[in-house]
Amino acid sequence: MLRVFSFLYAVFAYLGFLAVVTYFMAFLAGVLVPITVDTPSQLPLVAAIAIDVGLILLFAAQHSIMARPAFKRVWTKFVPEPIERATYVWASNFVLAIVLFCWQGIDLVIWDIQQPALRITMWMLYVVGFTMVPVVSVMINHFDLFGLRQAWLHLKQKEYEPLPFRTPLLYSIVRHPLYVAWAAAFWFTPTMTAGHFLFAVGMTVYMGLAAIIEESDLVNVYGDKYRQYQRSVPMFVPKLSDRTRPKTTESATM
Repeated sequence: MLRVFSFLYAVFAYLGFLAVVTYFMAFLAGVLVPITVDTPSQLPLVAAIAIDVGLILLFAAQHSIMARPAFKRVWTKFVPEPIERATYVWASNFVLAIVLFCWQGIDLVIWDIQQPALRITMWMLYVVGFTMVPVVSVMINHFDLFGLRQAWLHLKQKEYEPLPFRTPLLYSIVRHPLYVAWAAAFWFTPTMTAGHFLFAVGMTVYMGLAAIIEESDLVNVYGDKYRQYQRSVPMFVPKLSDRTRPKTTESATM
């Protein structure tokens, strides 16, 4: 029964993620939901900025701290390992929901593209960015990333085995394609308000710092294999003129 509960716990964490990210997509696009990134705050400007910065720091702290190996070693003394990742997903869902519902929009317009073709192009790039998030996760192991594989193996009474070192597809071009996809979703918009700009800057800075910390952990795990990957493949921006790719493979970060 506990194995079934663990699996259902992971399934509902995943469904919660899908729900929150769907809301997130509408939040950034400014459609269909009551509070968007552009909804003007009723608070003074300084207070609105302070709250928004605090929300970004909350998001960054939860994602970074709970993903660190040292935290996991302590955390799994209280949370069973088969649902550790699912618990991380539950926490991430909750924190992202707080960010979305408490965000204080600042409606000063930084840019507003009115030319129809360019406006459509920006929306298309925005959709591509969001679409690439699940696509990129599938390139490594989507269900391991969200804790479903761990809970499923536990349900089937099989031992969990960490994913091998791989660099499939986009991971052979840049080391963090998942962050690149998120950045596209944050930045590609035909109308950029100051509130949206603050969100995009804050999240982009967080992802850059998170990538550095994650890579330190990966070097500790994979050693020279990961160092070679770092030397061969750029972090975020592809080397379009460099057709050489590493022969080793790596199992991704987030």
